[in-house]
Amino acid sequence: MAARKLIPLLDRVLVEKVQAVTKTSGGLLLPETALPKVNEGLVLAVGPGRRGKDGDVVPVSVKEGDKVLLPEYGGSMVKLGGPDNKEVFLYRDEELLGVLTD
Repeated sequence: MAARKLIPLLDRVLVEKVQAVTKTSGGLLLPETALPKVNEGLVLAVGPGRRGKDGDVVPVSVKEGDKVLLPEYGGSMVKLGGPDNKEVFLYRDEELLGVLTD
């Protein structure tokens, strides 16, 4: 199956969750139960925005490449085809908790 590209609609944001660290700096492997909860992601694509009450388009508040803080629950998991069979998540713009800066 060829890799697919997903373009979100309306105020949806396509996010790839950042992988939790599975190895310490000393080289010890961490068990799955000790891994921290992943609540950070990288924005892969955004929709054009939603329509406001006056009919104008309200743009999405994040852009591609932003690191965002994700809620503990929510989002819709989507598996994109291709050799890596990547799992990504669709969130509404209003569900995102914030933008992380360096």
